[in-house]
Amino acid sequence: MKRLLLLSLYIAFGAGVISCKPEEAKENTRPNIIFIMSDDHAYQAISAYGSGLNETPNIDRIANEGAIFQRATVTNSICAPSRAVMLTGKHSFINGKVDNIQPFDWDQDNFPKLLQANGYQTAMIGKIHMDGLPQGFDFSMVLPGQGHYYNPDFLINGEMKQIEGYCTDIITDAVLNWLKNDRKEDKPFLLLYHQKAPHRNWKPAQEYLTLYDDVTFDPPANFFDDYEGRGTAAKTQEMEIAGDARWGHDFKFQIDPTNGDTTWLFNQLKRLNPEQLEDWLAAYEPKNKAMLDANLSGKELALWKYNRYIKDYLRTIKSVDDGVGELLDYLKETGLDENTIVVYTSDQGFYLGEHGWFDKRFMYEESFRTPLLMKYPKEIKAGSSFDQLVQNLDFAPTFLDYAGVAIPEEMQGESFRDLVAGKTDEWRDAVYYTYYEYPAEHQVKRHYGVSTKRYKLIHFYYDIDEWELYDLEKDPSEMKSVYDDPAYADVQKMMHEKLEETREKYGDSDELNQHYLDSYLEHRAKK
Repeated sequence: MKRLLLLSLYIAFGAGVISCKPEEAKENTRPNIIFIMSDDHAYQAISAYGSGLNETPNIDRIANEGAIFQRATVTNSICAPSRAVMLTGKHSFINGKVDNIQPFDWDQDNFPKLLQANGYQTAMIGKIHMDGLPQGFDFSMVLPGQGHYYNPDFLINGEMKQIEGYCTDIITDAVLNWLKNDRKEDKPFLLLYHQKAPHRNWKPAQEYLTLYDDVTFDPPANFFDDYEGRGTAAKTQEMEIAGDARWGHDFKFQIDPTNGDTTWLFNQLKRLNPEQLEDWLAAYEPKNKAMLDANLSGKELALWKYNRYIKDYLRTIKSVDDGVGELLDYLKETGLDENTIVVYTSDQGFYLGEHGWFDKRFMYEESFRTPLLMKYPKEIKAGSSFDQLVQNLDFAPTFLDYAGVAIPEEMQGESFRDLVAGKTDEWRDAVYYTYYEYPAEHQVKRHYGVSTKRYKLIHFYYDIDEWELYDLEKDPSEMKSVYDDPAYADVQKMMHEKLEETREKYGDSDELNQHYLDSYLEHRAKK
């Protein structure tokens, strides 16, 4: 009943798109595009990647029926900047959205605008995490800011409306409703289906509040990392599960056992309706009491925190996977699957206890890499796998390529259409990365770097000046920098040359770093 109520609310505040009778629809050979993006979904938490941590059978269907990219990465591992790169096909320092603080200029070109101008019906539903009315969409229904897991607000074509229910389900229902009721049958469509989950603070749906209660997860081998072999940045970050995650916000305690604080209950649980709150308290309170009664400390307490974190994180993913299944089933039932490109990705990767961490931001592998799975029966062979260095920078030109729309020269990404179709194996040999949001929460220092398939060079700057170099073949977990190892002197020289070549190619510079630092500090001072 709640989900039916959602649909009625959605229709009431929808775009009022005129439907087409089948006999009025003209044949169209250009593909439809459904771009599914979740938030902070680590590739380690998709079973198609083989970690064994959890099962995502519906997301896996995309890989089974199409392709999986093993080395897809992002250019800036933080929410809004990653999305700006996805839309514009330009690095953060070119599109201007370098961090979550400074504004995004919607007036610049993006690929939905170009598709819309070339006959596509366009819609965005879910999270975009950038202020302003999204441009390039005939219909938009977006969460303001981060949004809420329970009973969230949405901006529906710019008008605010609260909808009761669970955010992941609401977004899925709205997507299906748009496809069923608002899609024009005589036009190809672009649909951005963007979930909030599994973003912090990982609130599961009511039906999954106790999922994994009978499981104890072992942490990654480097969970108790001492950060020897790394520089200052790894040692001074504030994103450790055992030490930096919060009792209320992250571990779901009504009362902080260390200081008696009840702020989290007031600020967050007040949003739940009585039925939701009853289920929530029934799920968490007995487990919280049992933990307190056990009087855990040291490594035992750290492992308890890891399990609370990873279980809630995976619980939110279960709802995301359910929604993907509903969408894929609908496409198959209606025959739309034959001419629809379906992409599943995340705005970036995420740490699931590697190095003892949660969150993202670093150029280290778990946050630098992102899941990417894609199906299109007309061109992509089922069961394909690719290890080329594709980035989120490449989405915009790729979608324009499929649609037969000219790719603007200012877009810095490349179309991987021929690559995923098996027509070529030629691709870039290095990718570039930047991160700007410091000083800020989690205290991950500013850095930029370049990575090839085997080596990665990172420069941390601003209040430090440190270089790190990793041999990903010998040290895939990046436990020891070899920057000062004489045996890697030639590699160091080669990677410095590669970095300068890549920075010049994309138009980055120390002057731009200083510009965005000054602008960032100015914006922070005003808050």
